[in-house]
Amino acid sequence: MATQHPDNAMPTYWSNKEFVNTYEEIEECYRMFKDLGVDEYMWDWEGKFVDESVIDKLFRDYYEYFKKNKLGKDKFLTFRIPNIWTEKGYRLARAFMGILTASEISFDLGFNTHPIFEVILPMTTKESQIIHIGELFRKVSKFKKDVFGSSKGMIEKINVIPLLEEVGLMINTYSFLDHYCTEYKKKFKESLTDIRLFLARSDPALNSGIISSVLGAKIAISECRRFEKEKGVNIYPWLGAGSLPFRGGVNPDNLKNVLKEYAGLDTITVQSAFRYDYPKSTVKKAISYINEEIPKNREKYVNIDKREIEILKKIMTFSIKEYTKTIEGIEKEINLIADKVPARRERVLHVGLFGYSRGVGKVRLPRAIKFTAALYSLGVPPEIISTGRTLKFIRENFGFELFNKVYKYFREDLIHASHYINLENLEMLSKKNKSWLDVKEDMKEISDYLGQDLGPKTTHHYIHRNLVSSVYYKMLKNEDFTLELVEAAKIRKSLG
Repeated sequence: MATQHPDNAMPTYWSNKEFVNTYEEIEECYRMFKDLGVDEYMWDWEGKFVDESVIDKLFRDYYEYFKKNKLGKDKFLTFRIPNIWTEKGYRLARAFMGILTASEISFDLGFNTHPIFEVILPMTTKESQIIHIGELFRKVSKFKKDVFGSSKGMIEKINVIPLLEEVGLMINTYSFLDHYCTEYKKKFKESLTDIRLFLARSDPALNSGIISSVLGAKIAISECRRFEKEKGVNIYPWLGAGSLPFRGGVNPDNLKNVLKEYAGLDTITVQSAFRYDYPKSTVKKAISYINEEIPKNREKYVNIDKREIEILKKIMTFSIKEYTKTIEGIEKEINLIADKVPARRERVLHVGLFGYSRGVGKVRLPRAIKFTAALYSLGVPPEIISTGRTLKFIRENFGFELFNKVYKYFREDLIHASHYINLENLEMLSKKNKSWLDVKEDMKEISDYLGQDLGPKTTHHYIHRNLVSSVYYKMLKNEDFTLELVEAAKIRKSLG
């Protein structure tokens, strides 16, 4: 699935611009299908502006293509709807009407498919929210039928895909799915046979650190497969991940590792950096590789039993506590840099997770992409934060056998991130703010674990180090450092 996540450092290959405005996303959607071979495209209403006439314009501008490649059958457009528990419901009403009229247009043109039949509910926290959204859609569909009359192509119900963005929910995936199936049958008098479950990697990392976010996702995949086998309901887990290790490590250079790491998935996202910060030919081959390999890995997931889950929970609890403590102490520097990270899409004000009363502290932080960009631009990749202390905790209490079994490519992720460390920046940061001393401790433990010094290795790594040194010094002088920030992002092939 191609998404609109704005993490690209480079211009798009089709517009030669870094920024993609709302109206250009129509063309982007078409090109992702036709040029790159993606199967599905996310039309994102959550936290950003959208073109509400997307189906009308796709059919008008690319009629011949969609006549042969039918939306809802051969290619898929999936709305990520606003979460009405965190923002106003009027945008949801507009999304629903767009879905209903899209079906009418499709049938009027003789395509005879529902172009949009699924929606993603972001920040899902309760099974009842999924039920409620499904019920609302049925009411809106009935209202439209009662007021405007019945028409061919009328869609009466929608599949709602829960997006889990907290590790606490992910480790309880089995219970979540069980309650959802029970409540769905009670409400709609029919049983669920298939469920797509969307697992986030960016926001859990932002809120809990890289170790907990990876362990949470791996537990969730294992629990999906256990539920499928025990309950007879087909579960299709799906991972939303960015290019850098902190946000999932899904990029063309890392596909073999990442598809083995997250074996058991049925869908994976390819975000803007994946598609635009690498050569087009490389991206096309990478997407073809994903489509070939994901089905092969479905049964190769890491099975994690209940005893192992309890051990992993203890590791996650410790890691989250240390991560939160450090982030609360360094949020000022993070926000100073994040404010200068250039926009790539037209966003509305976002209500994030960090700062909610969910045990992650009280600080307000930018969204995950800008958060990641800010720390990389300081020369302190977020993969490092709390990781060293967590390694020490694992070594002293459990040993690494289970951890290595679950997080297969941990070492590789750490080595990748370590090349972008700027030790001089960290030294100066820690002299001004003692919270950065925790990160210095992390680096010592990581260096011991890897058995090597941290820092740049290649020419490009050293150029990146020099650029982020300039970012730091210009920040101190209150000078504009956007150019250096973006040039560094181009080297690591992702804004954040």
